[in-house]
Amino acid sequence: MPDIRSDFDGQTVICTFEVTPGSAHDVLDLLTDAWDKVIRRQAGFISVAIHLNDAQTRIATYSQWRDRKDYQAMLRTDEMRRRNREIHAMCKSFEPVMYELQSVFRA
Repeated sequence: MPDIRSDFDGQTVICTFEVTPGSAHDVLDLLTDAWDKVIRRQAGFISVAIHLNDAQTRIATYSQWRDRKDYQAMLRTDEMRRRNREIHAMCKSFEPVMYELQSVFRA
């Protein structure tokens, strides 16, 4: 599980996938398999959380990486290029966005 701390100096990537209720769990299965078998084993990977909204029309992943270059290198592997084509074919849209942490508030 991601550990969101104010002193985190790595790369945060939030990806959103627009899906249909009929394809949501198929896309979740593909994403879960990719994260489990490929992505989490890549250099620089720290953690990921995968979320599905109540309407089953959006999936979001929140991942943390040591560095932006590590995330980009993972995307360029032949295995992830193949998997991403398959995942994207099942989505209405897909948007990965890189973020830099600004603040954290806790109870």
